[in-house]
Amino acid sequence: MKIALIHDWLTVIGGAEKVFKEIASLYPDADIYTLVAREETIKSLNLSRHKVTTSFIQNLPFSEKRYRSYLPLFSLAIEQFDLSGYDLVISSSHAVAKGVLTNSNQIHICYCHTPVRYAWDLYHQYLNEAGLNKGIKGFIVKYFLHRLRQWDIISTNRVDYFIANSQYISNRIKKIYGRESKVIYPNVAVEDFIPTEIKKDYYVTCSRFVPYKKIDLIVSAFAKMPDKKLYIIGDGPDLKKISKLAKSNTVILGYLPFNELKQYLAEAKAFVFAAEEDFGILPVEAQACGTPVIAYKKGGALESILENKTGVFFNKQSAESIISAINTFERTNTLFDYNEIAEHASCFSTDRFKNEFSAFVDEKTMARINELA
Repeated sequence: MKIALIHDWLTVIGGAEKVFKEIASLYPDADIYTLVAREETIKSLNLSRHKVTTSFIQNLPFSEKRYRSYLPLFSLAIEQFDLSGYDLVISSSHAVAKGVLTNSNQIHICYCHTPVRYAWDLYHQYLNEAGLNKGIKGFIVKYFLHRLRQWDIISTNRVDYFIANSQYISNRIKKIYGRESKVIYPNVAVEDFIPTEIKKDYYVTCSRFVPYKKIDLIVSAFAKMPDKKLYIIGDGPDLKKISKLAKSNTVILGYLPFNELKQYLAEAKAFVFAAEEDFGILPVEAQACGTPVIAYKKGGALESILENKTGVFFNKQSAESIISAINTFERTNTLFDYNEIAEHASCFSTDRFKNEFSAFVDEKTMARINELA
């Protein structure tokens, strides 16, 4: 079979890109299509052996860094890819990749990381935080997001089978698209982490500094607990805001190479996670180190963390709720078995993901072939 792989954009390496890397490794002869790509990202993801085709957005000014500015063109751009020569189309979608045009003789399987966040559940939050609730610019943005929602629903019918990265996302796919989906948890390179029982006296968090990750809440909580130390790993648009909130007990380390990140995760008392995430790979990586997680009790964290066995939860996205959870954790810290925490993380391994994903694709492909026979 001739196979095409679609991903929204290949400009940075996040959780979705790590998933796409493993999907691509299953189909080494497949061609890749994406809105915009950076050569260094292609190399880092080991995708150089594939033929990579980008959209017209690649040729627009500053596209590799400011591609999100071309949001109104995304749906048009993804539809320009001619995939008529392929038998199987696999899209990895958190924005518009699932909207590629296919015909009735093709099979289209979509691994959905999330329905596009800023058009649906984070719509009002996005407008408020960007200051786009008023004015001409705000009206234009609202109009384009309205059109994106319409297109998003229409393009749902172009997918034959959905795979969701968590039950949380499966429920959103059902709510927004009215479609059923198979849950296959993302790959986490748990084999790259070594469980460590000897912990140092600090907490750690790691994330891209964007509003919905709620790093500011974690920093605000530790500002009220001067006796506790916090290391923050990451970078992003909210760096200045977070830096202003940080007190002397909080150290912002910025982006770190993997080996250094791994060491901080392994030696921390606990990993603090305040986002309502679709799945959340970093909390699983922390658990692979035998490090407990203190997490917001919503989203994918509910599926990757076992309460009072591999971590503790807090119920509100607030500094006070985080403080309460940390105090609870410190009272019960001796109850956590670090080997048990790491063993739980192994349930989310890369091998498990590849086996489940390829089995699902094979099953649906054979079923379609039998239908057409």
